[in-house]
This record gives sequence, C-alpha cells and structure tokens, in this order.
Amino acid sequence: MAGPVAGNSAGKRRSATVPTDDSESMSASAAASGLAPIPVHERLLALDALRGLALLGIFLSNAEMFNRPLADISDGIDAHLRGLDHAASALVYVLIRSKFWTLFSLLFGMSFAVMFERSRQAGRDFRPLYLRRSVGLLIIGLIHAWLIWAGDILVTYALAAFGLFAMRSLSPGALWRIGLSLYLSVLGFFLMIAALLAIPGVAQSTPADAAADRAARAAEIAAYAHGDYAQATAQRLAFFADGAMSGWFSMVPMVLGLFLIGAWFVRSGALADPAAHRRRLRALIGFGVPAGAAITGLSLFIDSSPAFTPVSAASVAASTLHMLGALPLAMALIAWVVLVVHGGARWPLRFAPAGRMALSNYLAQSLIGTLAFYGYGFGLWGRVPLAALIAAAFAVFALQMLLSALWLRHYRFGPVEWLWRAFTYWRLPPMRIRVS
Repeated sequence: MAGPVAGNSAGKRRSATVPTDDSESMSASAAASGLAPIPVHERLLALDALRGLALLGIFLSNAEMFNRPLADISDGIDAHLRGLDHAASALVYVLIRSKFWTLFSLLFGMSFAVMFERSRQAGRDFRPLYLRRSVGLLIIGLIHAWLIWAGDILVTYALAAFGLFAMRSLSPGALWRIGLSLYLSVLGFFLMIAALLAIPGVAQSTPADAAADRAARAAEIAAYAHGDYAQATAQRLAFFADGAMSGWFSMVPMVLGLFLIGAWFVRSGALADPAAHRRRLRALIGFGVPAGAAITGLSLFIDSSPAFTPVSAASVAASTLHMLGALPLAMALIAWVVLVVHGGARWPLRFAPAGRMALSNYLAQSLIGTLAFYGYGFGLWGRVPLAALIAAAFAVFALQMLLSALWLRHYRFGPVEWLWRAFTYWRLPPMRIRVS
C-alpha cells in the first residue's frame, strides 16, 4: 500500500513540473494558450484523493476476507450465496476485486517519482532517505502480517520498492516498457499454466490436493474464529512462512511492474500538466475502460467462481484474465480523476484526507476487521451476511474520512505516517499544527 508523499511543497508552478523528453515544449504551448500546469498542492491532492479512493476499494475487497479463510483469497463470485449476498459478491468481484490494489500499486510508483524529483530539485541525496523509508515500510508490514492480519500487502510493497529504487534513473519510455513487461510476464506465466492444464493427460488437482486445501481452511477457521490471540498469531506466522516465498515469486515482479508504470505516468508529465497531456489522458480512458471491461467479461465467461472450483485450465485462466483487466481500468481511473481535478471538480478531494493517512487507515481497517470477527475479539466470524458486511465497510470508511479530516486539522501526519517519517529522517518531525 502506497504511503503519503512526504513533506510539503513550495516553489513556483513551472519549477514544480516533472521534466520529460517532450514536456518542456508542450508545457510552453499550454501556457501560451492560457493553460497552466497543476500547482504542486493540487497535484498532491489529486494523488491523495486517488489514494483515498483506492483505500475504500481495498477495504471493500478485504472486508469479506476478515470473515473467511485466507485460503479463499483468490477470486470469484460465491455461487453458494443467494439474494443480496450473491449480488454483493458479484459486485465486489466484478467492480472492485484486483482493481484497487492495482491502483494502490500504481500510486506507490507515482509517489516515488514525485519524491525523487523533489529530492533532485532540492539537491538532497535521495538514496539514504528512500532506503530507510523502504526498510521502515518492511518493518511495518511484518508487524501487520504477523500480529494483526495475514492478508498483508505491505511486505510485498517494501520488497518491490528496492527494485524500484534500482531503476530510478530509467527514461520514461524504459519505465513503462519494463514495467508492462514485468506485469505481463507474470500473468503470461499463469496463462501458460492454464494452457498446460488444458492438455489431456496433464495432472489436474487430486483428492490429496483437495484434502490439503480443506485442512488449510480448517486450520484457519479454528485459529481465527475460535482461537485466542496466541493461536491466531501462530496461524498468521504459519501462513506467512508457508505462502511467503511462493507468493513473492509472482507478486513482487508484478507489483514492481505496476510501480514502474506509475512512475512513468508522473515522469511523462501527465500529472504535472494535464492540459498538455489531455490527449494521452483521454486515450487512457478511451482504451482502458472498454479493454478492461472486455477482459473482465471474458474472465467471467470462462469461470465466474474460480476460487470455488477445483484447479483447472478454466479456473487459472479466469483468475489471470481478471487480474489482467484490472490494469487498464486502474489507469483509466487515474486519468479521469486527474482530468476532473484539473477541471476544477472538488468532490474527489473529499477522499484526500483519508488518502493522506492511508497507512494509518489501512492498518486501522485490519484492526477493526480482525477485532470484529476473530475469536479474540467480538467473534462475529460467519455470522454477518455479506451484503451487511459490505454496507458496514462503507460506514466504517465514511467514519475514517471524517476522522481523517478532523485529525489533519490539528496534526501534520497520521500517527503511523509520523512514525514512518521519523524512521525515514532519523529524527522526530513536528506533529501538531501550530496556529499563529
């Protein structure tokens, strides 16, 4: 999960733009026509607003995973549900699942590019700050994965962040080409597995595999639904140890690819000067929405419940295509929000305070979810219908939006962001906003 962009911005509008191969001439022509680049504070507000939207989507996607085993964390509409619960499962899977963690990953890369450029302009050495920032994120992620919720993404982000640092000097063209290649290579690998599974005689899932899956689910239910905190923590550690290496093998390259694509978006100049890049932004929307919808529709046609069926060519292909469709849709959403914010719309900015405190809010969501459903909390595991759970997630996030706005009236950072920043800069930053 991408953290907030560090620090406050200052300076003239022109000095705030991110130079690219062609942004100088395009920005000049935009200025001549009466258009100007986005002021730095508006640019960061657009990022914060997008981060807040992504935080909502991730919470809606994660909400049902607090109430069932993480062994089910792959995709699908639960065909066992009926009525409103079935509709909620379908809406979450089609509209939300995979799209918003993809968006978060892109935003991490975008924030990285903004931080790198601001450090370069200020003449600061970017390396020690960024490396400490990444180590800090890794520590926070491990605490989250081991002590709060096993469905953590922060450890993966921290590991991919080191790869992003190594590629910080790539040209904008190289960023998107390498990023897209990494992303597609992982998905291509799984499509190749799907193709192999379609060959007659190739081993499919066996009764022993099914028994192992049932045992894994039973262990999670016993620990999370009925166990105390020590038993739940032991299960989290076991889940981390069993799934970490296999998960990182695919997730880290894919997330790194998304980071690079996000960095390309900023380095291209589209965030700093949307007016000069209006054609590119509209193209991302015009291509991303129909392409993402078509790929998602194809995955539903192949298998709408891949997580609830035995491993097969169809289930693997459907899950992979569902993931593939998330990228163009997430890019379209970024382009659309940047355009509407640049056009003067203020409603997306209502999400900005929650986005500025994204790390604190993400961890708070995990605390709320586990305390509500796990045995060492209120023990609601399996008792809340999915439709009611999704409605509750909306309500909790609305409260987070309100509390974030109130908090940021008095404090510069969210509480976890403050700790992360202190670790990054190796000193305690001022927290309270002093009103003169």
